Amino acid sequence: SLAAQTVLGAAKMVVETGQHPGALKDAVASPGGTTIAGIHALERAAFRAAAMDAVEAATKRAQELGKKE
Repeated sequence: SLAAQTVLGAAKMVVETGQHPGALKDAVASPGGTTIAGIHALERAAFRAAAMDAVEAATKRAQELGKKE
């Protein structure tokens, strides 16, 4: 539940403010705080690359499925 609410809150901030996620991260993450510790763990695990790969794979598959009609 905590993870889902965290992602939901972050997504709402991006949509509602129109700001780049990096700018929002800079605005809410204090040095040595919990947010930056979590972001650091995600970066160590290559989360950003995995998320980008997932979006690209889903987009490619959607295009493939669309061509079959």
